Amino acid sequence: MVVFLLVLVVVLALLGGVHWYVWRRLVRDVTAPGGLPRRIGTAAVVVLPLLSLGALVSARAGVPFPVQQVIAWPGQMWLAVLLYLVLALVVGEAVRPLLRAWLARRAPAPEAVSVSAPAPAAMVPEAVPVPAAATESLTETAPATPAAPEPPTDVSRRLFVSRVVGGTAAAVALGTVGYGTYGVLRGPRVKRVTVPLAKIPRAAHGYRIAVVSDVHLGPILGRAHTQRIVDAINSTQPDLIAVVGDLVDGTVENLGPAAEPLARLRARHGSFFVTGNHEYFSGADAWVDHVRELGLRPLRNERLEIAAGFDLAGVDDVAGESEGQGPDFVRALGDRDRARAAVLLAHQPIVVHDAVRHGVDLQLSGHTHGGQLWPGNLLAELANPTVAGLERYGDTQLYVSRGAGAWGPPVRVGAPSDITVVELASKQA
Repeated sequence: MVVFLLVLVVVLALLGGVHWYVWRRLVRDVTAPGGLPRRIGTAAVVVLPLLSLGALVSARAGVPFPVQQVIAWPGQMWLAVLLYLVLALVVGEAVRPLLRAWLARRAPAPEAVSVSAPAPAAMVPEAVPVPAAATESLTETAPATPAAPEPPTDVSRRLFVSRVVGGTAAAVALGTVGYGTYGVLRGPRVKRVTVPLAKIPRAAHGYRIAVVSDVHLGPILGRAHTQRIVDAINSTQPDLIAVVGDLVDGTVENLGPAAEPLARLRARHGSFFVTGNHEYFSGADAWVDHVRELGLRPLRNERLEIAAGFDLAGVDDVAGESEGQGPDFVRALGDRDRARAAVLLAHQPIVVHDAVRHGVDLQLSGHTHGGQLWPGNLLAELANPTVAGLERYGDTQLYVSRGAGAWGPPVRVGAPSDITVVELASKQA
């Protein structure tokens, strides 16, 4: 408990510092004190992180689902915008002194005042007296000499630079997040990967498995998102469909209708499902029962023989260990004929070493999102053996999908969503 509180304090302090930095650069440095723009900017920097916090904890706090939906969009989107605002502003810190120096060099130098030598006395004309009336007339009619423009001050240069850097950072952040949101909402693209397996019989050559992971139905991604995914999968005419976890972020009561299009999945040998870590935050047993009602077959530490000539196995996610429902490789893969190829469905890539020990030929996983928001891929690499794509571990090949949805903000940058059609290739063909 003490450790949790310390971590919480550190996280809150970090978030507070980040928001102060954003306020300073985008509000204080570019607006006049006491003005309406500064008041609006200050209010936004206070309200938006509160909405983000509400979006993150509302589901577990039992907030009504309609309220979750209302706060999810602004709260989650601000997290993505904040990330790229900070990155852009940090880059701007290097640009700021260069821009100020350039402006200082371009500033006009003050005009030099020339002092001429006095003319010789012999050449100085004798002063001619001028009547007072004429003097007054000349004074009244002589045009005023316009004042020379004042050179820009250091204060005005700082304001100009702050507005240029801040405005550019905001434009970059909003543009990046906008494009990343479009990529999620348009639906995942279909990828095709060929995986040669030595034990696959000739009859299974070209067998197509549609792999979809990390759909993350929730307050933002709902029924329309599910329908897009179902349409994309069915268009590939797969032999088998594998849903490898993190289908939902919420309860069956709230998200059951959003998952209903899954009942229209079509594949020659059926659709299969294994749990991900987020199912255990959302009521795993209830969701297992619900997807079964929708026509998907859950594989909970079990194996079956596919008519094409290989074994298909599935294990529960490691997050289920807290509920006594973690992966059981002995139950799923023990006592089988190792002359047959084995394809394993497991949500997290980290179990690949268990798969190697149990003679799995191909493991299909998700979980990483490919990092989802660059540079998140760098962090994902620290926690996962493979972040995305196909890699080999001993005699086992591991394929990791980037996922079809998004967790938190519905934004992907540098890690586009995908549905992958894995085509098995027999070396006997």
